[in-house]
Amino acid sequence: MKKGSLCRYLALSLLPVTVFAVGCGGGASSPKVAPVVISVSLNSQSAAIGTGQSTQFSATTNDTAGVTWTASAGTVDASGNYTAPSAPQSTTATVTATSKTDTTKTASATVNVVAPGTVTPTANLQVALYSVSPAAAGNVSVQFGLDTTYGLTTWTQPVPQGGGAVSLFVAGMKANTQYHMRGVVQFGDGSQFTDADQTFASGQQLPPNLTPNVVVTKTAGMTPQSGVELLDLIGPFVPVAVADLDGHLLWSYNPGLASVAPQPIKLLPNGHFMVNFAEVNGADSVLQEVDLSGTVIWQMTSTDLNNALAATCASTGIGCSLTVLGTHHDFVQLPSGHLIIIASHQEIISGITVTGDVIIDLDQNHKPVWLWDEFDHLDTNRRPYMYPDWTHTNAVIYSADDGNLIISIRHQNWLVKIDYANGKGAGDILWKLGYQGDFTLQNADGTPDTNAADWFFAQHGPSFVSSNTTGNFSLTLFDNGDDRGVTVTAGGTCGVSGQPDCFSTVPIFNLDESALTATFTIHPNTPDYSFFGGNAETLKNGNLEYCETSVGKIYEVTQDASAQTVWQMALSEDVYRGQRIPSLYPGVQW
Repeated sequence: MKKGSLCRYLALSLLPVTVFAVGCGGGASSPKVAPVVISVSLNSQSAAIGTGQSTQFSATTNDTAGVTWTASAGTVDASGNYTAPSAPQSTTATVTATSKTDTTKTASATVNVVAPGTVTPTANLQVALYSVSPAAAGNVSVQFGLDTTYGLTTWTQPVPQGGGAVSLFVAGMKANTQYHMRGVVQFGDGSQFTDADQTFASGQQLPPNLTPNVVVTKTAGMTPQSGVELLDLIGPFVPVAVADLDGHLLWSYNPGLASVAPQPIKLLPNGHFMVNFAEVNGADSVLQEVDLSGTVIWQMTSTDLNNALAATCASTGIGCSLTVLGTHHDFVQLPSGHLIIIASHQEIISGITVTGDVIIDLDQNHKPVWLWDEFDHLDTNRRPYMYPDWTHTNAVIYSADDGNLIISIRHQNWLVKIDYANGKGAGDILWKLGYQGDFTLQNADGTPDTNAADWFFAQHGPSFVSSNTTGNFSLTLFDNGDDRGVTVTAGGTCGVSGQPDCFSTVPIFNLDESALTATFTIHPNTPDYSFFGGNAETLKNGNLEYCETSVGKIYEVTQDASAQTVWQMALSEDVYRGQRIPSLYPGVQW
């Protein structure tokens, strides 16, 4: 080939490609190398399977020679089909595809291998314990139901960092019924393991002599708020129970304590229940935290509380010279983990033993850190009802917007707001709501309501209706009405000559804290007069639920003047409170 006779000469070779360029007027330029870069990727970077199970991986590569498959645990064949080890413990395996031409080029996937979970009975015959031990971080829940469509789920609990055992109580099952259940593990890498189906036969937790009769009535064409009913029972049967909306008992707890009643029971954020057992005014009280199996996690007796007050007095000066009869009626756990309790104590006034109450703030270690004594803030000469049981405080609610407390003082016919300020308040009374209190009562149209008997009397169970809890907000309560006659004669009662009739109502008030006005939104009478106990709350669907303690009935009604019954539960014993909760698990709606 003569020089200059050819403008361009190309010589090509593969792997790598070398290009020689010869110019028309000169010699060859330097060779340029463009190597092919080998790449390997997998169809998935993670998977979750049971021990002994298999899962298929596939590799994408531009290596015409293909890839080699390896696994750190278990086996994988030449086509990428991985089989987990059949050992009885969970593990984490790495499956790797390696280029045959360039062994530095690999792609890997993590396989979370999970040993099957176990289902075992607990001390509560209607509660099972599901346990599983994933080898990597994630979250575990359990699906359960009457067949393999399941339909119900527990809450989700985390796997310890780095893997470890997780146990969840499976609760919400009818008695003497076979259930299907399976665990679900959601790993942090996005993979999910679904355990094999298992069965569990629930037993009869309560003997017939402790099982209340429950009758549910539903109005055709109307749908009650979903969830379950938490029952605080007073009578010859089990004291604490949860029923579904058809009246089947799903869970119960009996502490075996004599002569005490639960007042109240609440589901805590940690999934346990807290319940206060006490006689009238807190005598022989036992405040307990129990799990779903019925195991007592922590408890405080009246003796324990008095010892804690004495210790606090010695170290901080709080609670000195205070001896309480015990805790009673209500408590509230705050977002901080503190626990606000009501305890009664007595003072001698003009030779008479008078019973009042103190509000105590227990910190996370159950040590008293703040208290408010009614004898220091209220007039003992005001005696509208049941003196010398002077105050009979029966409820406390927390105002999240300002960190203050509102307490229901039944025998003063008042709700009282206290300057608590998340434990930093001076304890001043900010206002009193009720007859002879600080607010002006108004009708729904804004006109003054001058009928003093329209106020609430001997009330129970207030709760916030609005999402905000200060300024302009709404609340409801159960107005028992026992001493509606106090508007005529101090110490009077309803239903006697010259006094108003006995009836109960469930009012909703719009409160204006600046103008000090209380305006009725609705003010319906209940079907029955209930002379003690009860509570009221607005449900998520907008309906109103209330409990008539002394006749053992709970109603869900429309939130309007008609108060049309949507759902009703009737029990064969008194029910101090009935509360619709989403499920037996915090944050889970059934």
